[in-house]
Amino acid sequence: MGYWGYFVVGRAERPLAGLGALPDAQEMTLRTSAPDGWQVWEYPSGDGDIGSMNDLAARTGAPALFGYVMDSACVVLEASAPLSGAWTTCLARAAMAGYLGAGGEGLTLEDYFLEPRDAAGRAVAWAAEAGRAANADDLLAVLTADPDPRAENLFFRFLDRLGVVPL
Repeated sequence: MGYWGYFVVGRAERPLAGLGALPDAQEMTLRTSAPDGWQVWEYPSGDGDIGSMNDLAARTGAPALFGYVMDSACVVLEASAPLSGAWTTCLARAAMAGYLGAGGEGLTLEDYFLEPRDAAGRAVAWAAEAGRAANADDLLAVLTADPDPRAENLFFRFLDRLGVVPL
């Protein structure tokens, strides 16, 4: 059995866990921090909702990103920024398609998530709002990659390509 849980990424002078934007994440722990106040918090859980990344972005005045890892096989990426808005995509699309197919509702990846090229464009805008320069082709490569061997690795590679939390 692989890892299930959230990674929460944001920028603030104070710890993200104490900002009140994530009331359901009492058990979050700081995974890493990076220059300019960037923080990555971890909340291992296969249940529930952690809170609102839109609220987190609004409270910090900076872009925020959630990664929900599902059994180390795939990751739901939810991003928000005060100016450029919110968007959702996933990492390890083939594995995610398997999870969606298991639900039996007949919905596809495209019903839930941005296509990789569109997500790469939104991610470049997200990074720019964060004061970083990101390359759409580099992000696209991560968005279309298979997990090797765990989807969490893709998530941290994505953060690196955004320029917010280097590997």
